[in-house]
Amino acid sequence: MTAVETHITYSNSYTIHHEDTYMTQEEDWDRDLLLDPAWEKQQRKTFTAWCNSHLRKAGTQIENIEEDFRNGLKLMLLLEVISGERLPKPDKGKMRFHKIANVNKALDFICSKGVKLVSIGAEEIVDGNVKMTLGMIWTIILRFAIQDISVEGFCYIPLCSKSHYFIYSIDWKDGLALCALIHRHRPDLIDYSKLRKDDPIGNLNTAFDVAEKYLDIPKMLDAEDIVNTPKPDEKAIMTYVSCFYHAFAGAEQAETAANRICKVLAVNQENEKLMEEYEKLASELLEWIRRTIPWLENRVAEKTMRAMQQKLEDFRDYRRVHKPPRVQEKCQLEINFNTLQTKLRLSNRPAFMPSEGKMVSDIANAWKGLEQVEKGYEEWLLTEIRRLERLDHLAEKFKQKCNMHESWTAGKEDLLSQKDYESASLMEIRALMRKHEAFESDLAAHQDRVEQIAAIAQELNELDYHDAASVNSRCQAICDQWDNLGTLTQKRRDALERVEKLWETIDQLYLEFAKRAAPFNNWMDGAMEDLQDMFIVHSIEEIQSLITAHDQFKATLPEADKERMATLGIHNEILKIAQTYGIKLSGINPYTNLTSQDITTKWDTVKHLVPLRDQMLQEEVARQQANERLRRQFAAQANIIGPWIQTKMEEISHVSVDIAGSLEDQMNSLKQYEQNIINYKSNIDKLEGDHQLSQESLIFDNKHTNYTMEHIRVGWEQLLTTIARTINEVENQILTRDAKGISQEQLNEFRASFNHFDRVRHSLTLRLPCLPHLHGLRSGVVTFQAFIDFMTRETAETDTAEQVMASFKILASDKNYITVEELRRELPPEQAEYCITRMTRYVGPDSPVDALDYISFSSALYGESDL
Repeated sequence: MTAVETHITYSNSYTIHHEDTYMTQEEDWDRDLLLDPAWEKQQRKTFTAWCNSHLRKAGTQIENIEEDFRNGLKLMLLLEVISGERLPKPDKGKMRFHKIANVNKALDFICSKGVKLVSIGAEEIVDGNVKMTLGMIWTIILRFAIQDISVEGFCYIPLCSKSHYFIYSIDWKDGLALCALIHRHRPDLIDYSKLRKDDPIGNLNTAFDVAEKYLDIPKMLDAEDIVNTPKPDEKAIMTYVSCFYHAFAGAEQAETAANRICKVLAVNQENEKLMEEYEKLASELLEWIRRTIPWLENRVAEKTMRAMQQKLEDFRDYRRVHKPPRVQEKCQLEINFNTLQTKLRLSNRPAFMPSEGKMVSDIANAWKGLEQVEKGYEEWLLTEIRRLERLDHLAEKFKQKCNMHESWTAGKEDLLSQKDYESASLMEIRALMRKHEAFESDLAAHQDRVEQIAAIAQELNELDYHDAASVNSRCQAICDQWDNLGTLTQKRRDALERVEKLWETIDQLYLEFAKRAAPFNNWMDGAMEDLQDMFIVHSIEEIQSLITAHDQFKATLPEADKERMATLGIHNEILKIAQTYGIKLSGINPYTNLTSQDITTKWDTVKHLVPLRDQMLQEEVARQQANERLRRQFAAQANIIGPWIQTKMEEISHVSVDIAGSLEDQMNSLKQYEQNIINYKSNIDKLEGDHQLSQESLIFDNKHTNYTMEHIRVGWEQLLTTIARTINEVENQILTRDAKGISQEQLNEFRASFNHFDRVRHSLTLRLPCLPHLHGLRSGVVTFQAFIDFMTRETAETDTAEQVMASFKILASDKNYITVEELRRELPPEQAEYCITRMTRYVGPDSPVDALDYISFSSALYGESDL
């Protein structure tokens, strides 16, 4: 036993039985007053203070207990205050019979409460009989202050909820018992360890002062009277000590009420925090989607291949780095929303309605819009890259052909503008004529190249080439020059034809050489151009086609070599004739600028380019074979991963239905599935790496698989979302089971019933006729969670708005409002401020400035209108 408990000893030596007490009180009263008149002083002081502690609630008090009750008015008022009931209307007169009538009304009310008054009449009270007046007050105290704390025939004061101590036979004279009583309930008010038994006056005054200052118990006794009296008056002591019971009982009741309110407020605060977190996460996700969609909708192509490849790399970073965390946020947002709704439903709160535009459906729609624009973005990027690749190829080809054409046309205008025929000999004239004819033949041969240049320029314009202006300018210059060459050629032909009739002799051999050398030279020019022609292919079949064409070209080389030898033979024939007949040659063929050395040099060039072309084609074959290996490598993985994802989706949909055992077993199974899925992520990453290698190699098709990387990505994201949602649903079922007190056997019965109706679909929903009383029913579909709610709703124990109001009313001392001071005194600081910031001001007669309306606040907690 503690020092406090040791000091307060237990005894049943003095008992008060209800009926016996009221039957024998008069005899005890007479004996007590006669034996110890000093008790009258104690009782007069104590009873007066006790009466005033109640009368002050009505705005009045008494000074002299035997005088102030004589007219019966304050006596009736006292009974109304302590009982909370209305007495008959008092007589207003001041005559004796008016006073007797009022006192009789008070005495009749006392008797109506089961109290038998012995030897106490209205006349004695009206006459100011002190003994009878004190006896009447004692009767009132017994009935209204002490009777309520009687248990099994003993009058006691609760020391705590499970222990009590008795008033009688306790030594109250040293003051330690009173201090112990206060310390036991309010250890913050008295340091019991510092009290001394040899200081009774100090101990008693400490108890009296603390009780008056902090417990609102008026001082009803004098320390000196108790210490200096051999035996203090028990009635005075009982009256005073009973006030402690009522004070502590009220405090305990207030504590219980405060605990209930704190519990309710804690639930609301937690729910509000979840709501704020949902709103914040939804806002951030929607803002990210809002920023991302315009980026994906922007289909303005860059002008260079490098810039477009950077766009493709940015998109890859978006799919690999930026989007996956947002997928997880979206899934977590749905899980948080479902968990919050479950908690609100279990705590009897209204469902959470997010801000406008932030519903789960709004986010799903926004996400759907994101994926719609995302779907075509990558295809557009690849198309643009192909276009730019084609443009670069055409631009390079355009430059090559232009260079060759401009190289051929260099000086041709000056040559055609010469008038050398005016002073030439006959042979020279004829030579000039034949030379011009050869030039015209050469000019006609170059017509095809000019047309090719114009066609390439037109295609570059149609494909929106970024440097189309310079292409057009160069093409126009070539076309203008070509037109000018045609005009000059025609003018020179006309001049030579006028002079040709003057000349008769022509060297047939020079002419024949020129005629054979020119087409052969053009053939070699074409061959060199073809052998150096750039190419772009995307498959082995395409490169094989080029190889076949090249092989066909090589097959023509022997015939071309014969033509070369025949042409060079003509030149040798000229030399032989000149040598044979002593002709002095000028060294220049008058009909062509081509020489045998030119033929030989170009032929050597053609033979040199052939093996180089062979090497380029074989290198391209190797590249296409490598691409084919990449295709097969990607397809081999994709053809495994795709079916694996589909299988896992189907297995997860069967877990909650097929697995026997508890929800924890289901949760463990699902967690194992989740871990297996997480462990499988490395396969997805490897496939992403192969996909990136394919794209870097400009591989855009794959005949070996029907799965694209996009298919795998979407399937993987759906798999992650499905396992997360399924785990969340089981978590909510566990939360519901624990909150509603459902046993595992009951849950198994619910699952068996649910599966009976769902035996075909093997899913987490039932399709039933529309039942309005089943929460969570949408379009005839009932989730297992809603099915559990329906089965357990009637047995669930939840707090109500009425219970919260009743708790606030206790803290408010039965008032219809509560003050700021009372909230801060009775509740923890955080929850007190929570109430203060949300309660509206109470407006009523005589209500203080800081009065708050707890009734409407309690209703609002549960989404109800004011009760």
